[in-house]
Amino acid sequence: MNDYSKALSFYDKALEIYKKTLSNDHPNVATCCNSIGLVYNSMGDYTKAFSFCKRALEIFNKKLPPIHPLLATSYNNIGLVYGNMKKYSEAVASYKRAVEIGQQVLPPCHPNLELYKQNLESIRKKRNK
Repeated sequence: MNDYSKALSFYDKALEIYKKTLSNDHPNVATCCNSIGLVYNSMGDYTKAFSFCKRALEIFNKKLPPIHPLLATSYNNIGLVYGNMKKYSEAVASYKRAVEIGQQVLPPCHPNLELYKQNLESIRKKRNK
């Protein structure tokens, strides 16, 4: 069942709690923003999806070391949204960054790293059609 409105309601509540108890730029806020962005992406609202995923990336870039698994995930999510917006060059750049970071912080056969590589290959094929 795809109850996106219910998911958004729960994520919005979580986001509100994180902002009140932690700070507006805490990594947990970014993780929640990523999740909200993915829900909007699934709903086909790519503008909102991009906005939330971009906010997550901004927080992660500010609060985490430059090479961190959450940054790789965030770049992958932005690549996903760019791909759905048919902005293939931007998607390729985001997926490349996800792979670059993933290769530095994840084991070679980690499922997330494999996903980033598959996403990069897939978007390259779409771009070349």
